[in-house]
Amino acid sequence: MQEIPKGANVSLTALGEDAGSVVLSLGWTSASGAGDADVSVLLLDGSGRVRSDDDFYFYNHPAAADGSVQLLGKTPGESGDEDRISVDLAAVPPDVARIVVAASQYGGARFGDLDDLRMTVADRSGEPLVGFCIDDASVETAFIFGELYRRGAEWKFRAVGQGYETGLAGLATDFGISVEEEPELPDADGADARDADAQDTGADPHDPAGREPGGAPSPEAAPEAPAPPPAAAVTAAPPAGTGAAAPGPAPVPGQTRGRGPRTTKKKVTLPKAAGKSLAENDSWRPARLFPVPSLRSDKEREVRATSVLLSVMAQVPELGRRLTAGFGAPAGRMQTFTEVALPHGDAPRRPDGVIRVERAGRLWTALVETKTNGNPLKADQVQGYADIAARRGYEAVITLSNDVALEGAAVVDVKIDGRRKHKVSLWHLSWAEVAHQAQLLIRHEGVGNAAHAWLLQELLAYLQHENSGCHGFQNMGPAWVPVRNGIEDETLCRGDARAVDVVENWERLIRQVCLRLGGELGQKALPVQRARRGSDPRGRREEAAEVLCTEGRLTAELRVDGTGGVIAVSADLRTGKVRTSVDVPAPEAAYPLAAAKRLVRLLAQAPADLHVQSLLGAEQGPRGTLERLRPEPGDLLPRDGAPVTGFRLSLIKGMGNTRGNTESGFIRSVDDSVDRFYHGVIAHLGAAEGRPGRRS
Repeated sequence: MQEIPKGANVSLTALGEDAGSVVLSLGWTSASGAGDADVSVLLLDGSGRVRSDDDFYFYNHPAAADGSVQLLGKTPGESGDEDRISVDLAAVPPDVARIVVAASQYGGARFGDLDDLRMTVADRSGEPLVGFCIDDASVETAFIFGELYRRGAEWKFRAVGQGYETGLAGLATDFGISVEEEPELPDADGADARDADAQDTGADPHDPAGREPGGAPSPEAAPEAPAPPPAAAVTAAPPAGTGAAAPGPAPVPGQTRGRGPRTTKKKVTLPKAAGKSLAENDSWRPARLFPVPSLRSDKEREVRATSVLLSVMAQVPELGRRLTAGFGAPAGRMQTFTEVALPHGDAPRRPDGVIRVERAGRLWTALVETKTNGNPLKADQVQGYADIAARRGYEAVITLSNDVALEGAAVVDVKIDGRRKHKVSLWHLSWAEVAHQAQLLIRHEGVGNAAHAWLLQELLAYLQHENSGCHGFQNMGPAWVPVRNGIEDETLCRGDARAVDVVENWERLIRQVCLRLGGELGQKALPVQRARRGSDPRGRREEAAEVLCTEGRLTAELRVDGTGGVIAVSADLRTGKVRTSVDVPAPEAAYPLAAAKRLVRLLAQAPADLHVQSLLGAEQGPRGTLERLRPEPGDLLPRDGAPVTGFRLSLIKGMGNTRGNTESGFIRSVDDSVDRFYHGVIAHLGAAEGRPGRRS
């Protein structure tokens, strides 16, 4: 991969032969674990302006109708998060001259609070082509990371690194996006809830975009593309935390996080509450398009699951595109096939499925190998499909199983012959990811028509049926029982390799918990990694394994978009308890007793067994259950009058004894603990603070 400095530009054609479709990755880390940003993409014409507001893509308008641009969402990386964007350059309209890739922060946060800001461009096979780092971020609330632009018949990439102090509104108006004026609303305490991005920053009035001196691209790059036009005046900023809105007209970039999808065409979602059943009693089961009770063997489950998924992908373009865009597939007509016989030596091989996408006479093909019910993928089988794909000029091999992939840890080891001119990429999907995407579409983002929404509902019902074998990650692996027994009888030694295996599976479990919770809420939910970029994931897991061996604890953190803190999850294998907790800062300039009373009032609907503890800087203060503190919030205050900096809220649950996801299983107990903590505690705090609990 070629590294370039800020302001430099490079031809994508010169970097790789397979750059007709690229995946752009924006990444950062946060020492606090709470830092985040929203990615956006703007399509600009030759004058440097959007053709209409529809050329602005962001979290509530994530994809172009022609498939040229699609926001793939956040994915956990080896260190921090990565936000990925698929761009099919062949599908970009000819009157689009530039594609600007930006990100913005909210709630008073600044890009200087984030570390390791970086952008990477990869080809359709996932091979990184070019990247650059931003090391001068400070008070900016929006950043243009880079841009793709036409130069004759080819596309080039420029590393921009231009910051705005006026946030998303300043960036948007710079390129001709209209910002909607909305009245300010009071927050829960009656104070004005103003978007920090719209407050007066004291910027130079002659530079309404609020850029820092020297923030524009370098003079060497300037002649190759027109400079942005002067910014339009921003007349008003949106209010923070204003809740959800029904689908409506074209997307408005000035609106706040948490609003419902606003697209040029109304999308169909299923109602949150099902209509009244016409069944006489509970024994009547609704008819299903994809029945599962007759499945009796793993082979039957694999064949049925593959056919069900691939058929729905071909019929519901939103799902098909969502699942294949990140694998480098173009936007086009999709057909899917099952049990296709392909020559391979003395006997033909039969992959479980084949996906073909056609655009402008060019075919993209992926072979699919499926496993269900926790069965592992076989390396020799996948290797055979990779060899077939290379010989026949296919682009990808996709594995689909209950397992969850981790960065730095391959699901199956396959050797790709680097001497071959044609590159074959190997990708992995978990059934949990498929269910996550289906749930996002039918519950939150919407699809083109009611029939497609119904098909996705039937797919989701099939995946969630106990007999489908498609429940996602459901086994902590063969090392789980000996490691847990070794912790209980104190015979587990430091450096035991089995502890690293348990840590890896714990990471898979946390990622699956995030997928399920994020799909249900319509919010981004991700594990938190505090490691610096470039750190060795294996070393990080070995450190966690040392903690497991010496203290008997597995720990993780996750962040749900729209909430104010990081949720900590700790499984203590010595005590058999799962603890979920979050730290809530005390309001600034508030009297300690007033802060304690306010917290108890916000938690009026929280579980009575919630543990609340006051924080005194680095020290821990008084604590008690919510049931005991409700009549006497003052019991949270230290007797010596030490200042209270915040409060720690915790729920404790007994964990299951088995490694699987049965009712008493460890996996089920962790999933239930996070679910109960979010809905019983976090959601109430967010609603009371004016933060959205979900996107509808």
